[in-house]
Amino acid sequence: MPSRVDKAVAPTVRLDIWLWAARFFKTRQLAKLALESGKIELDHGAAKPSRLVAPGDRLIVRREQERFELEVLAVAAQRGPASVAQQLYRESAASIAARAEAQERRRLEHHGMQAPAGKPDKRARRLIRALGDIDAL
Repeated sequence: MPSRVDKAVAPTVRLDIWLWAARFFKTRQLAKLALESGKIELDHGAAKPSRLVAPGDRLIVRREQERFELEVLAVAAQRGPASVAQQLYRESAASIAARAEAQERRRLEHHGMQAPAGKPDKRARRLIRALGDIDAL
């Protein structure tokens, strides 16, 4: 792991900008909200949007049902194509395997569910409303 002296020489960028440039969030505002709500950890500690990130830093990013364990390889202050964004970080093998397992588990949980063929008709809507009233009691 690089020392503090190495990080001072290395190029740095704000964490919220890096998360946006690496395409983990669509906007900087969403990245900032995730940082403020504690969904991002930098080097096993809480992170603030203005915290500087440099190559060699480790991140844990929680986004909806996904969890990424990353190592920062490069910094960027501008959002580019996805192929460029993927070169900014490296995801650990354990993280990739855990995300694949969770995705498979979610797929199996919804295996028996089928979406309706179309919109409910008048009779079905009345039944849905009637069932909804039972829950209100």
